Amino acid sequence: MRYILYKLATFVATMTLVSIIIFFVFQLLPGNPAHIILGIEAEQAQIQQLEQELGLDKQATERYVDWVTGLFQADLGESLKYQLPVSDILVDRIPVTFSLGILSILLTIIIGIPLGILIARTKGKWISVVLSIMTQLGIAIPSFWFGFILILVFGVILSLFPTYGYVPWSEDFFGALRALFLPSLAIAISNIAVIIRYLRNTILDQANMEYVRTARCKGLTERKIMYGHILRNALIPVITILGLTIADTLGGSIIIENVFALPGLGNLLIESISSRDFPLVQSMVLYIAVLVITINFIVDLLYKVIDPRIRAKG
Repeated sequence: MRYILYKLATFVATMTLVSIIIFFVFQLLPGNPAHIILGIEAEQAQIQQLEQELGLDKQATERYVDWVTGLFQADLGESLKYQLPVSDILVDRIPVTFSLGILSILLTIIIGIPLGILIARTKGKWISVVLSIMTQLGIAIPSFWFGFILILVFGVILSLFPTYGYVPWSEDFFGALRALFLPSLAIAISNIAVIIRYLRNTILDQANMEYVRTARCKGLTERKIMYGHILRNALIPVITILGLTIADTLGGSIIIENVFALPGLGNLLIESISSRDFPLVQSMVLYIAVLVITINFIVDLLYKVIDPRIRAKG
């Protein structure tokens, strides 16, 4: 219980610190939102009036308190470019990025973990060598390059999947799945390679431990030793990597969304930075930061579930 309370206190403190950093960093950026909205030909009286309406005439600490209070009320301010509530814009874009991230994570887990086990169990054989080479390529080549290759092969040459655009799940389930499959796979390839590499190394390390030799002496089958003992311990460091992968993927794959013309958060972030839409950029940066912190918090709790040594300390 003390372990959970400690992690929860750390989580709250980190979230508070991150919110302070994000808010005040954006306050230091050059450019006046009132000037951006009204244009360079606006009169000073108009600018001052709009600054009062936006609360820019208040002290920075007072604006921070107002901003945090708005966060708890789902009020993230108004976009300078779209002249719409930021929360409404994010609600329209998050399902695209979230769907892309979930599908990519599923592909990573479904493909990466079995191949990681396979490459560890076939050490020294030809299939292990081939998979090792493929993982090296998967780690070395950036995801946007895989995106272009997938578009060329499966979109242009074979015409199996669309090359751009997004179809809402509510309109056409299989259409949405086809639209998101190639970008999800492009993101997942490098993540799969990382998971395979880490899982292989940890399985081989665990296989040389004393408890494995003891289990063999007791007459346990290799299958029971692998899935009942080795894999359970090997997953502990892999969960950290998988947690970071999940946070990165759900946070918004900026380049991939632009390659496949998906109307998600990554695409929106590029547009917002270009137009200096600070309230929108600030909210998306906060979203990504909160997501990373939350995933890490969940990973810490999973450690306690998986590793009995941590449970004994708690």
